[in-house]
Amino acid sequence: MSRKYKFLDEGEKYFVTYTLINWIDLFIRNEYKQIMLNSWQYCIDNKGMELYGWVIMTSHIHMIIGSHGEYLKKIMQEMKQHTSKKLKEAIMSHWGESRKEWMLEMMKQAGLRKSNCKDFQLWQHESHPIELPTLQIAHQKLDYIHDNPVRAGFVEKPEEYLYSSARDYNGGKGLIEICRLHPLIDE
Repeated sequence: MSRKYKFLDEGEKYFVTYTLINWIDLFIRNEYKQIMLNSWQYCIDNKGMELYGWVIMTSHIHMIIGSHGEYLKKIMQEMKQHTSKKLKEAIMSHWGESRKEWMLEMMKQAGLRKSNCKDFQLWQHESHPIELPTLQIAHQKLDYIHDNPVRAGFVEKPEEYLYSSARDYNGGKGLIEICRLHPLIDE
């Protein structure tokens, strides 16, 4: 069994990516993004999750996380389960969701193909946690996270993108409290 993509050292920070099945562009609606923010805030307040950096793109999420409470693997599993349920409910009840039937059918078909899913799958199973053993590597991943919206053409500067921690690292205030990475000495 591979040891490459696992939460091995609970004292370390990790870069994780959560991707929607079939890369569905779900997070084009702010109310869906808010479900993620609410879930993260709950995990911060009640599970000991430390959030160092994040971005919500249309079909995936990147985060740098740590923990001073429960095991990261458990936190991430529960978060994926909770947000799957809440996002499915939000899609089903959204009066203006023009892609409702298509998205729900894609998620139903994905769930039927997996033996460990009942009849619905929102997230791809893998989150590929990558341990960040040095501050330099953590900052490289943070830059990657913050540059995602720029590379996608959404904004010109990372701090212009609302659904990211880039503002927190550029003198502003983001949408959720984060634990800031210490600056690199050469900065």
